[in-house]
Amino acid sequence: MEKLPAEIVRTAEETEFTVIWMHGLGADGNDFVPIIPELRLPASLKVKFIFPHAPSRPVTLNNGMSMPAWYDLLSLDRSKNANEDDILTTVTWINKLIDDEIDAGTPSEKILLAGFSQGGVIAFHTALRYPKKLAGIMALSTYIPFADNLLNAMPAVQKGIPIFAAHGQQDPVIPLASWQDYVPKLEAKGFGVEAHSYQMEHSVNMEEINDISAWLQKVLLK
Repeated sequence: MEKLPAEIVRTAEETEFTVIWMHGLGADGNDFVPIIPELRLPASLKVKFIFPHAPSRPVTLNNGMSMPAWYDLLSLDRSKNANEDDILTTVTWINKLIDDEIDAGTPSEKILLAGFSQGGVIAFHTALRYPKKLAGIMALSTYIPFADNLLNAMPAVQKGIPIFAAHGQQDPVIPLASWQDYVPKLEAKGFGVEAHSYQMEHSVNMEEINDISAWLQKVLLK
């Protein structure tokens, strides 16, 4: 299997944890790199951040024009706008990144998946299918297509892993209602969800970055 190209940022020469962080539609792996210094993580939290680049593909919702995308978007209707086959293909690519980290010596319990928008969809679909327990999921301004099928088929080992779920209250791209829909579904399945909404649109703000930092420290340095 071909390995996804990625940007790598380490907070220390020797790292103990890995965060695989997927960008949103039309962006690339560089999108969230500048946030890492703003997290102001303590020296004791030695993290390797992997920011993979999505391949370019035609996007139906974009009149068939090609752009970096983890899966094709078919419509504006969130209940049926995602190409599930594309999602499953991308899951195999992210699985390979996880497997490689494990092979390099990082236990699965010290690997966390994160994503913004489309990237959050991939974080959920990868983590909640992966056969070994992961450290958690950080979901930013996202939603969960095919949520019921995903949660019902989830490996027992992932039940209850920590989840950070954040969303903009004025998000015009993925409405806040999507967050209000999926958070209770996760809680009903026994997940401890730290849920936040912010005065922002489809973006990230400093308050959210501070909350991400605090959550990463809580989850990884437990």
